[in-house]
Amino acid sequence: MVSVLIAPDKFKGSLSADDVALAVERGLLQAAPHARVSRLALADGGEGSVAAACAGRFRREEIVVTGPTGRPVTADVAVHGRTVLIEAAAVCGLGVLPSGRKAPLTATSRGIGQAIRHALATDADTIVLALGGVATTDGGAGLLQSLGAVLAREDGRPIGPGGGALGDLHTVGLADARAALAGVDLILATDVDNPLLGPTGTAAVYGPQKGASADDVRRLDDGLGSFVRRLTAAGVTEAASLAGTPGAGSAGGLGYAGMLLGGRVRPGADYFLTLLGADELLATSDLVVTGEGSLDAQSLAGKLPVALARRARRHGTEVHAVAGRCTLPADRAARHFRSVQALTDLTDQDCATDSALSARLLTQCGRTLAGRWITGCADGKAPADRLALP
Repeated sequence: MVSVLIAPDKFKGSLSADDVALAVERGLLQAAPHARVSRLALADGGEGSVAAACAGRFRREEIVVTGPTGRPVTADVAVHGRTVLIEAAAVCGLGVLPSGRKAPLTATSRGIGQAIRHALATDADTIVLALGGVATTDGGAGLLQSLGAVLAREDGRPIGPGGGALGDLHTVGLADARAALAGVDLILATDVDNPLLGPTGTAAVYGPQKGASADDVRRLDDGLGSFVRRLTAAGVTEAASLAGTPGAGSAGGLGYAGMLLGGRVRPGADYFLTLLGADELLATSDLVVTGEGSLDAQSLAGKLPVALARRARRHGTEVHAVAGRCTLPADRAARHFRSVQALTDLTDQDCATDSALSARLLTQCGRTLAGRWITGCADGKAPADRLALP
């Protein structure tokens, strides 16, 4: 009996990772009903991380925290034993902005700190911050404040919310925030390697996506630079070097705040593959199906499908991919995947935001995969290098 692992990322705007896996499984079992199928919903640290974790061995827990504009938001965290996973996008993401109205200068990360406090109250010893998709560019100032850090103006009052207020910063104290996380392993899961400041920093690269004008970008970058200088003046000797560390600019500078608290940056895709138990399933699989909404040049920089394919190669397992679209040249895709099926090759309709159409097409992909690579070719002949059911 052939053992198949279906382990995709989400198709953003269309289907969750688990929905993608279910649709492919449906088609595959229609064509190869005796195959043994395992599903593993994946995420890389961005939006959908909690959903992917809870499709596996984590359980969902609902919390209410401060959203990016100061209004309360209800968000889910994922819990497994003493590990708590917090998805930044669910707390202060673009998707939770009231009416979708962006607030590039005032959006706050305060809710992330509140979510961390919730995790600490449950006696968590490992806190994973899935960094990506946020509306904030405050360098994690709101997070630090909610954990007890002093970020004050010259008159002693706390600075206001958002990166636009960092220019008012005069006095900094991190002692209480650092003490709150003493003995806790803080993991910063991200596939972003931007530094905090400068032309490749968080304000310059991601600020425009969050509604920042050119003047806003300059103000935000200047404010973040002032933040680093104030920290250095306050005796945080590593402040400048951490600002230049890859990943410091992730999630509007949440990566930087996490580093100040002793957090460890980990590549999101590889970390989540380990966290969600991919290696155990790969070890017993004959064939793997993975995928994401868009297979493109960015995918080759270590996103989930490619990261999974590299691990599968160590187990001697071939990998096939499904995608909403694929812009990779055939020779580059072939370095990682035995086959690639793109939904855009199967329809003239726009399936990017049509979940029902995407699911139907993915089911068709599952049938094709089984017919070509498990039960044999369309003509009934199974090549020697393809798997065949007994």
